[in-house]
Amino acid sequence: DESSESDSRCCRKLTGDEKVSKNSFKQIFEVSGNTFSAIMSEWRSSMTSSDSSQSSLDATRWSECELELSTEACEDMAPLIEGEAVALKRGVRDRSSFTDHRVMEEVTRSTRRNGRFVNPWSTWSEGNLSIYRMLKWQLTTKHLSAIPNNQELERTLPVLPLQNDLIKHPPPNGIRVTWMGHATLLVQMENLTFLTDPIFTERCSPSQLVGPKRYRPSPCTVDNIPRLDAVLISHTHYDHLDTTTVRLLNERFGTDLRWFLPLGLLPWFEAQGCENVLELDWWEENCVVDNADVHFVFTPTQHWSGRGLFDRNAVLWGSWTVIGQRSRFFFCGDSAYCPAFNEIGRRYGPFDVAALPIASYYPRWFMKNQHMDPAEAVQVHRELKAGQSIGIHWGTFPMSNEFYLEPLQKLEESLDEAGLSSSEFITLKHGETKLFNTMDNEQ
Repeated sequence: DESSESDSRCCRKLTGDEKVSKNSFKQIFEVSGNTFSAIMSEWRSSMTSSDSSQSSLDATRWSECELELSTEACEDMAPLIEGEAVALKRGVRDRSSFTDHRVMEEVTRSTRRNGRFVNPWSTWSEGNLSIYRMLKWQLTTKHLSAIPNNQELERTLPVLPLQNDLIKHPPPNGIRVTWMGHATLLVQMENLTFLTDPIFTERCSPSQLVGPKRYRPSPCTVDNIPRLDAVLISHTHYDHLDTTTVRLLNERFGTDLRWFLPLGLLPWFEAQGCENVLELDWWEENCVVDNADVHFVFTPTQHWSGRGLFDRNAVLWGSWTVIGQRSRFFFCGDSAYCPAFNEIGRRYGPFDVAALPIASYYPRWFMKNQHMDPAEAVQVHRELKAGQSIGIHWGTFPMSNEFYLEPLQKLEESLDEAGLSSSEFITLKHGETKLFNTMDNEQ
C-alpha cells in the first residue's frame, strides 16, 4: 500500500501460542488498510468454514503478513484494550474498515478534484448546479405541488401515533421499519435500533424562522424515541442533517449513540459536542460497540453536499448498506439513478429491505442529475435485488415541484410497467411501523 509506506510504523508480531479472537480484531483500529482488510477477509472465510477448528486463527499465519500499526495508533492501543468507551470519550477518529471490498475487486471509489468531491459517473453533469440553471429552475418552473389544507391532508396523508410498546425493543427476527417522514426511518434489526437522516424540527433550514416548513408533522419528538444504538447520515443537506435534532439526540444518548458519517463530516459533529463518531469513505465499514455482527457500509450515490455558499462538496455523500447475520437493509438517502446501484447489488445483494427516494424529481431537466424519479427507483429496486422496498423522501416538506401525491401515482404505474407487484415496493403512512419477515427471503 503506497499510502502507508511513508507512515511511521511499529510492527506487532504475534507468537505461535496466541489465538486471534473476533474481539481482538474488533479492538484493533487505524491499521494499514489493505493488510488488515485482507486479514479480516481471510478470518471471515475461516469463520464460515465447516471445520470448527478454524473458528479461531493460528496467529503464526498472520505473523507472515507483518500486521503493522502506525505509531499514532499504538499510542492509543492501551485505552482501547481496556475498553472502547474510554477511547470514545477522547474522540476516536476511526475510519478503518473491517472488510474493505476494494481489496478483493474493483469498485468505483470516491474522487476529489481541487480538494472537493465529485461524482465519477457519466450520468452526472458538472454544469447542472450552475447559478444560471438554479435560477432558471427557481424562476421559471411552475409549482404543481398543490398542497391542500390540513383537513384534506389528514385524509390523504394521516400521521399515526407511534406504537411505543411495539418499537421499545428490536424484533427477534426480521427488520422492523417505522417511517418518521421524509428520509427519517427508525430501523430495528438483529438487536440494534438506528435512525436514518433524522430531522424532527419544523423546518429543514439553517433557521427555524424561514425555509421549507413541514406540511405533515413528525409523529414523535426526540424524547419519544426508543433507545438508539446508531444514527446514519447520508449527506449534509438540511433536509437530511438537522443541527437541532443532532444536538438533542446527543444530549439524550451521549456516547452510547454511535454516529456513522460520510468522509469529511467528523469536525462538524465534534463541534456539536458528539464524541462517538465515525466518518467513512465509500466501501468502508464499521460497527457499533459490542455488536460486531452487524456491519454498516458506506456505499456510493450520485448527489452532492453543501450547507452554505462555500462548502459545496467538501463532504462526501452516499448511502448505507447494513449487513447482519440474517438480514440486509439498504438506505439510499438522496440520489439520482447511476451505475452505483448495480455495483452495490452485485456486491451485497439480495437485500431484504431497501429505502429509496421517490420524489423531488420535477422538472427533469434540472433534477435528473440529483434525484431519481419513481420509474428509476423501481429500476434501482431491481438492481439491488431487493425483496421489498419502501418509498422515502416525499410527503413531508414542500420541496418538490410535482403534485404532492404524484410520486405515489407514478410509483404504482412504474411497478405495473415493470411487471412487479405493488407489494414489492410500498409506502408507509407517517408514524406507521411494518415488520418485514426476512426469514422467508432468499439470502
